[in-house]
Amino acid sequence: MDGRIGDISTPGRLAGPAEGISPEELALAARNHGLPLEALRYDVTPPGLHYVLVHYDIPYADADDWELTVGGRVRTALTLDLAALRALPAVTHRVTMECAGNGRARLAPRPVSQPWLVEGVGTAEWTGVPLRTLLAGSGVEPDAVEAVFTGADHGVERGVEQDYQRSLPLADAVGRDPEVLVAYEMNGAPLPPQHGHPLRLVVPGWYGMAHVKWLRAITLTATPFTGFQQQVAYRYRQSAGDPGDPVTRIAPRALLVPPGFPDFMSRTRVVRPGRILLEGRAWSGRAPVTRVEVSTDDGHSWYEAELAPADGHDWAWRRWRAPWTATPGSHVLSARATDATGATQPLTQPWNRGGFANNLVQRVSVLCPQDG
Repeated sequence: MDGRIGDISTPGRLAGPAEGISPEELALAARNHGLPLEALRYDVTPPGLHYVLVHYDIPYADADDWELTVGGRVRTALTLDLAALRALPAVTHRVTMECAGNGRARLAPRPVSQPWLVEGVGTAEWTGVPLRTLLAGSGVEPDAVEAVFTGADHGVERGVEQDYQRSLPLADAVGRDPEVLVAYEMNGAPLPPQHGHPLRLVVPGWYGMAHVKWLRAITLTATPFTGFQQQVAYRYRQSAGDPGDPVTRIAPRALLVPPGFPDFMSRTRVVRPGRILLEGRAWSGRAPVTRVEVSTDDGHSWYEAELAPADGHDWAWRRWRAPWTATPGSHVLSARATDATGATQPLTQPWNRGGFANNLVQRVSVLCPQDG
């Protein structure tokens, strides 16, 4: 019998009550790595520590032959190589990027997919050309409503063969704050292959699915884009038949640098008795973080942490610190962020069928031994 794509690409589903991580999910986790939480100490994440999510394969790309097209509802279609893009005025933005599925593996029931805990995040300095500069150069037609971005990565998802494609409303595509970039450098060097070499989109404040990698085409459309990654994937759904709402901007989150040192398997932290300075990072894609609170008793009580002064990087994470006196025994440490809109991390899971935007507060188990 002839094989069909649908036979190898199954619909999205939820894990059973006692179902563990499958070999397929383990394979995804081996390909897509998270940020080691101790690396939260870096203001800017080294590229090899920044989280990675690749839907299909990492395309082989020769920068010398790469071309980006700008077309659709424009007055002048453009074809630009890397030299032409580099000749345009460049900007650099420090941006915190987070996978929309970050926190998925902590949900119950658990959506079967890339099993992120809380490490699907990183912050980099991206250099490139503002998208609005390219669109102004091509001339946007009055009836254009969206910009569609096509990457070179190609594969199958839930039975649909596709290039990876996402769109942005035109107002977001040409906005100044945040300013969308067509980026060719990460932390002052050419993009690494896993981060979109030689060209990618960077959309400050939005979850990672919007930051299309291996970018090869920008197409303006007069109607909303209805591709798979826009209308099927990346929707907040409560049931399989729910059309859902689109996943867009990053919900507020604070993460703690785990103190002390870890047990190899359980990752339980060991600390010595005495005063410890807890630290971490907090961010939101909706508005600046205005408050971080810390709990050292598994969320029963909270006290305010000290936020680092604003540094002008409005779309990057912000450092926080809080003192704690460790006493012998077991403890659970947590942190939660609040942004300028008043949005605060929840203490109970915000469940949806895709496992998106689960910004439930982090819990870090700590042992302070009697013989410390």
